[in-house]
Amino acid sequence: MKKLLIIGYVWPEPTSTAAGTRMMQLIDFFLKENYEVHFSTTATRTTFVPQLENLGLITKNIQLNSSGFDSYIEDLQPDIVLFDRFMTEEQFSWRVDKFCPGALKILDTEDLHFIRKGRHQAYKEKRNPKEIYLTSDLTKREIASIYRSDLSLIISEVENQLLISEFNIPESLLLYLPFMLKKITSEEGDSLPGFNERKDFISIGNFLHEPNRNAVFTLKEKIWPLIRKQLPEANLHIYGAYPSEKIFKLNDKKNGFLVHGRADNAVTEMKKARICLAPLQFGAGLKGKLIQAMQSGTPAITTQVGAEGIPGDFPWNGFIENDLEKFSDAAVKLYRDESKWNATQACGFDIINSRFSVEIFRKKFQQKLQLMDDLVKHREKNFIGAMLKHHLHRSTYFMSRFIEEKNKTAG
Repeated sequence: MKKLLIIGYVWPEPTSTAAGTRMMQLIDFFLKENYEVHFSTTATRTTFVPQLENLGLITKNIQLNSSGFDSYIEDLQPDIVLFDRFMTEEQFSWRVDKFCPGALKILDTEDLHFIRKGRHQAYKEKRNPKEIYLTSDLTKREIASIYRSDLSLIISEVENQLLISEFNIPESLLLYLPFMLKKITSEEGDSLPGFNERKDFISIGNFLHEPNRNAVFTLKEKIWPLIRKQLPEANLHIYGAYPSEKIFKLNDKKNGFLVHGRADNAVTEMKKARICLAPLQFGAGLKGKLIQAMQSGTPAITTQVGAEGIPGDFPWNGFIENDLEKFSDAAVKLYRDESKWNATQACGFDIINSRFSVEIFRKKFQQKLQLMDDLVKHREKNFIGAMLKHHLHRSTYFMSRFIEEKNKTAG
């Protein structure tokens, strides 16, 4: 049985984050490919992490800058090492190369961090994001990590194309692998609550994620007053994991702005709502909340950033509006129009079934993993990666050894 070692940036929380859902999909893929799956991380486990051991995973807490990891991976000798975000690749890849050089190294980017951070800074400074991310140290770090890895999984079609066109990353190092989802059958679609069985609006998102926090304040201050003026009986339900006291203080029952915090079951709450609102001003990757809305049969109003990478050439399951007044008007219009609502709901089903088919992307992933058959040749074609690996390994090695010795002395 082949072995997979996942080095997690955090423990996966599929009920809290889209990143957690993504990780569970990757775990499911490798389990079905009959891999022995090991999951290790330096993070603290929370009560919202599923029982990975019950799925057959072998889990382990590891430490940064510790030679204990060296003996761990030398004994394990995995066939594949999957790094969860580029920060874990920076920390652990040199150790993998030293003690398990034959392992295929896969980087799961989740989203491109330099795009997300660059857009956030551009939003605050009213600048073009490209001006920021093309000169950012974060960009250099993340691109270097992609080059050092044998394969990088890119969740957004837009980000995959950007890496090829703007950064000249060889396509052989990349795999566009979005959320892998089961198709929605006509029977499943028909069984979902209809227009008249639903009411109110919903917004959902993990509050540890700055784009989601910003979106809630945008709703509170700029969008909801406009919607509520036209729909005085409607409410907006705000859900999300890890809300701060500042978020809870936005709760305003009188004006129908209801902050609930973490949802016991996000899908259940999404199915109750008539419309999902996601006025995202910056961000990257695929927005799990909007995918979830489509699966729940809930049309959505969002921005271009929110919809990026999801519909392709298919019509959106609602409206895409950057202007906040138009955003609000579109929400009211769709809330009142049963015929349009039914049509946009069907658009969401089409997007899920046509662009995120688990069967299609499993096969593509299976085919891409065949590069393991001639990994030496694959690496010979990636001289830039080898060069970056050489320099990182030397600098990281000495820094790590220094920190390890310092920790011993402090202890």
